[in-house]
Amino acid sequence: MSYLANNYNRRKISFVKGKGSYLYTKSGKKYLDFLSGIAVNTLGHSHPALIKALNTQAKKVWHVSNSFEIPEGENLAKKLSRKTFAEKVIFVNSGAEANEAAIKIARRYFYSKGQPHKNRVLCIKNSFHGRTLANIFASGSKKMTEGFGPKVSGFDHFKFGDLKSLKKKINRNTAAIFFETAMGESGIKVNSKSFLKEVRKICNKKNILLILDEVQCGIGRSGKFFAYEYSKVKPDIVPIAKGIGGGFPIGAVLMTKKVAKCMVPGTHGSTYGGNPLAMVIGNAVMDQVFKKNFLKNVRKNSEYFLSNLNIIKMNFPKIIKEVRGVGLLIGIQVKVDLTSFINKLTQNQLLTIRAAENVVRILPPLNVKKKEIDKALKIIIKVCKEY
Repeated sequence: MSYLANNYNRRKISFVKGKGSYLYTKSGKKYLDFLSGIAVNTLGHSHPALIKALNTQAKKVWHVSNSFEIPEGENLAKKLSRKTFAEKVIFVNSGAEANEAAIKIARRYFYSKGQPHKNRVLCIKNSFHGRTLANIFASGSKKMTEGFGPKVSGFDHFKFGDLKSLKKKINRNTAAIFFETAMGESGIKVNSKSFLKEVRKICNKKNILLILDEVQCGIGRSGKFFAYEYSKVKPDIVPIAKGIGGGFPIGAVLMTKKVAKCMVPGTHGSTYGGNPLAMVIGNAVMDQVFKKNFLKNVRKNSEYFLSNLNIIKMNFPKIIKEVRGVGLLIGIQVKVDLTSFINKLTQNQLLTIRAAENVVRILPPLNVKKKEIDKALKIIIKVCKEY
């Protein structure tokens, strides 16, 4: 009997250690981890730089309070700001918290401007921004909100990639347009460069803030530090999490100075957000991601992986419908039973996870080796042949 609640459908496997792109069971069985804790383990498992950072800081101080200055957090905020559009940062612990904070900031911004009526947020229908009450209603998903009423108001929805639908839903109360640059849970759907550019123009014209959720597709996952960089747009607010901690829980909201002015003392807080231990690890992850050629190598591996997956698709048209993605945020939409396909990959010691639209989500560590990609491709071919 398990004393854990049954809110997860856990696979009957557990791991005792990890190294690089691999996880190991107690019996010594080795699995290729192309799940990475759902885009979390940026540098794979047991990366020496992260172990060193953790061990060193653990002997100093773990947690104080945001009532005091935390130099490690100042340093991480500086690194993030200097490499991105951002001028100010708020640290939290997770993607759901970062997205909640982003919604609060957008509403508070217009309140501080004497426009409290601008409080509605426009999101993509059937999207994903986390599991809090506000975030599930932001998703516009009947499945996610079922049983959690009454409805959290303040959210409107448009169809993915549909500018006409988006424009129709904008009104005088719209404060922000909020969506994932590249959608993960919703089926690895990438918003186009042209779409992002048009949305930015609309936001400028209508006095609306642009919030780009990069919780899953950010921190190098797309091959750029942020996925929006491919379109050259400048957002107003970007919530992040997952990859920034490399396995340690860290989230953040990045924003422009103009937007951040509304967040005065008492408007938002987080007990653990920005604690010294988390910030030291975040700095260690960023030091690796910002190394010369790191992101270039992500793009190179992505091109290789995607091109070979498309060859597999051509060879198995009855099994694979579409290959999707950007960088190392990859999806294979299959024509067969999704659970069966993922289980077969697992039986062949390749770990992946499901997404919407019958998509197998593939999220290797960003420092994955080419020979590990080759091994994954062989397993996928083997599983396709089993049908």
